[in-house]
Amino acid sequence: MERGRTGPSGLGLGPVLVTRPEPEASAWVEVLRTHGFAARAWPLIETGEPQEAALRQALTQWRRDWVSCDALMFVSSSAVQRFMASPELARPPADSPVRFWAPGPGTARVLAHALQTIGLSADRIDSPPAEAAQFDSEHLWPVVRHQAGPGRRVLVVRGRTVGQPDAPEGGLAGHGRDWLMARCREAGAQVDVVVAYERRPAAFDVPVLHQLAGMTSPGSVWLLSASESVAALPGRSAGVDWSGACAVVTHPRIAEAAHALGFGRVVQTRPTLPEVLCVLESLGLP
Repeated sequence: MERGRTGPSGLGLGPVLVTRPEPEASAWVEVLRTHGFAARAWPLIETGEPQEAALRQALTQWRRDWVSCDALMFVSSSAVQRFMASPELARPPADSPVRFWAPGPGTARVLAHALQTIGLSADRIDSPPAEAAQFDSEHLWPVVRHQAGPGRRVLVVRGRTVGQPDAPEGGLAGHGRDWLMARCREAGAQVDVVVAYERRPAAFDVPVLHQLAGMTSPGSVWLLSASESVAALPGRSAGVDWSGACAVVTHPRIAEAAHALGFGRVVQTRPTLPEVLCVLESLGLP
């Protein structure tokens, strides 16, 4: 039987719940277990093809037409996988100058593999520097802003959450991809958007809610990498008390959502596995 880790304070560390979508969740769990943590995959978001016919039609069209763009911005690794892992995907000409934008190292890593399958090298990828304080659109923009001038065309490949209205195209300042799209348009670029996948919150039945009582006890740790994941967690109205649990989050917006749900402790880190491991090693939880 797996045993919890003991932090530097000598206090026990309970179960570590990885909430990323599959297959990332299981991959992270495997690594965490090799480091002695009692990790468990608990994906809070499921991804799938868009359900609306118009969105599917647009996705099919852009898989053929993406080579006409100057840059493609992928908002997540799921966006890369859902857009590029398709027999409909056009192959670029040898002299294509197209660039690929990734907001963080995880997306860039998946993107590098996808580009290799269509004969392109990873040196076409632009992403925030390794030492960036955050891996997000705001820190990507200084790297790619020179590519977004008049006459340039940028395609944003993203997902949408089922049951939630899409944000207006102008977006709100500081809100990820919408903020970046607004900056590109201000610089004179044409920005197009394609929905490559849909996110669906996980549904919790009664037996699962009973299991949560043991997963939210003091010492438990939830790894949260998206605000949508926090929204998919049962709130106090479902009888779940999060005050004894710790949330390890990868962005200030996720931290705000975790505090609002009632997590007793919220720790922020960058969204890389080595840094998450360092945080888990350092935690001393009651």
